[in-house]
Amino acid sequence: MAVLPFDIPAELLGQASLGAAWACWLTGLPGRVAEIVAEWELTYDGPPRHGFCALVVPVRTRTGNTTALKVAVPDDESEHEHLALQHWHGNGAVRLLRADPRRRAMLLERLHTEDLTSLRDIEACEVIAGLYTRLHVAAPPQLRSLTSYIDRWREDTEQMSTQAPLPRRLVEQSISLAKDFVADAASVGTLIHGDLHYENVLAGDREPWLAIDPKPMSGDPHYEPAPLLWNRWEEMAGSGDVRGAIRRRFQACVDAAGLDEERARDWVVVRMLNNAMWTITESEALTPDDREWITMCITAAKAVQD
Repeated sequence: MAVLPFDIPAELLGQASLGAAWACWLTGLPGRVAEIVAEWELTYDGPPRHGFCALVVPVRTRTGNTTALKVAVPDDESEHEHLALQHWHGNGAVRLLRADPRRRAMLLERLHTEDLTSLRDIEACEVIAGLYTRLHVAAPPQLRSLTSYIDRWREDTEQMSTQAPLPRRLVEQSISLAKDFVADAASVGTLIHGDLHYENVLAGDREPWLAIDPKPMSGDPHYEPAPLLWNRWEEMAGSGDVRGAIRRRFQACVDAAGLDEERARDWVVVRMLNNAMWTITESEALTPDDREWITMCITAAKAVQD
């Protein structure tokens, strides 16, 4: 086994509990990192960081440039990340310097650790809305379509909706909206980030804020705002006015990005019910955390419509 000058973060190693594929990837991760560092003539330059499904290692190139090596789990979401970053060419997003899609490895410009949780939530929503206008360009043809995911979710929801511990009205509304979106040509064709929230925007030297970690699809720009509502939830929950806080974030994002309010609202409903239904489907028995998450999804879906 390769010896790295750092330990793989314990939180990332804990993902081995998610199944055999995860355990296999984690077992091979040290060797994969060492192999790529040697091949690309990189040197280690600090402790690693990680997300839910990737390791990011600060490195320097042979010429001394400060960069970051990202190695991700080989899943559908990471398959086309390099294509999105290539397509953006650093315009509003971290710059891609080199990629090996087979090994899910990318050499990226190095950004700072500061993210948008350092800003007031409304200000952060406006920053992200400004990034939308730069990231939402014509989608490369290789990307999976947003509607293919939504159609599959709709079918799963229809099969189990009567047993789901969710408000029947919201379930039926989300199924109807999903059908409409799948049939609508405007639901595809734009390169969307897919997971653009406060922690996926980092401070940089080249620009104040740059997007990272896309889950790219050929989709609809109006799909994007929902993560701004469920992230940093504890701030809204402690405000004494959850509904108002949700609506202020939503409105700030929609206004700053010039999105159609009704269409963005309908996508929030679809995404929130999708999140809730996925949790119910994947859980053998709902935990208190699961129930809290489901309640949050319902609250957000209602708040944008009240």
